[in-house]
Amino acid sequence: MSRFWITNIIFFVLLTALYSIDTTYSISGWWYVALVVPFIAIHTLGSIILSMQFFIPVRSQGKPQQAIAITFDDGPIAGMTENILSILKEHNVKASFFCIGHRVAREPSLAKRLHDEGHLVGNHTYWHKATFDLQSGNTIAKELEDTDKAIVKAVGVKPKFFRPPYGVTNPMVATGIKRGNYTVIGWSVRSFDTVIKDRAKLFNRVTRSLKGGDIVLFHDYSESTHDILSDFLKHVAKLGLKVVRVDELLNEQAYV
Repeated sequence: MSRFWITNIIFFVLLTALYSIDTTYSISGWWYVALVVPFIAIHTLGSIILSMQFFIPVRSQGKPQQAIAITFDDGPIAGMTENILSILKEHNVKASFFCIGHRVAREPSLAKRLHDEGHLVGNHTYWHKATFDLQSGNTIAKELEDTDKAIVKAVGVKPKFFRPPYGVTNPMVATGIKRGNYTVIGWSVRSFDTVIKDRAKLFNRVTRSLKGGDIVLFHDYSESTHDILSDFLKHVAKLGLKVVRVDELLNEQAYV
């Protein structure tokens, strides 16, 4: 049973008990506020903090070991992803790319290059719209299926791994994930490279507490990530850590 349902059951049990007491002793309405406000807060946090695993199981970190995984979201993007691949090849590193379906369909040869060069390709929805999580469970399931089809056509493999846009989940997203039987991949180090443009600040953010077992989140199109990636990989090596694909770090199957 998910934490979502456990929370709901506890809430309704407490609400029933509170109502029962209220009918006998006529308690203050603030007691209801004291119950409802935490309930709403927990649901809100559970929706936006992926690592809480509120609606669905999530793999956000591997067991402590001498390895980390680096991931890139939102590609493939012509003129950007190639540079990431060149840097990774220079350092003999394999990464994981969570790809947007329509971009795979538009750049199939670039998507295939990801796989051919030994990197993992995962599902990151077809459109990556801000309203993705507001769709019905059936619509979400269909969008993930369409992404799989685009990846299979371009790359030749069907992904098992899925990463929700913005790390947002809810009951509808959970329904779509369960329908496709995906393994949800989160992160333990979020770079915020889409908003941090200062090279030094970004480098400090992703290195200050880096440790074995971490999954680092980057984006293909972030110029600041392009600027620090080589230095970041050198820093990882100095720490005595190895960079591996997410499937290896988590000991999970990457493809169906």
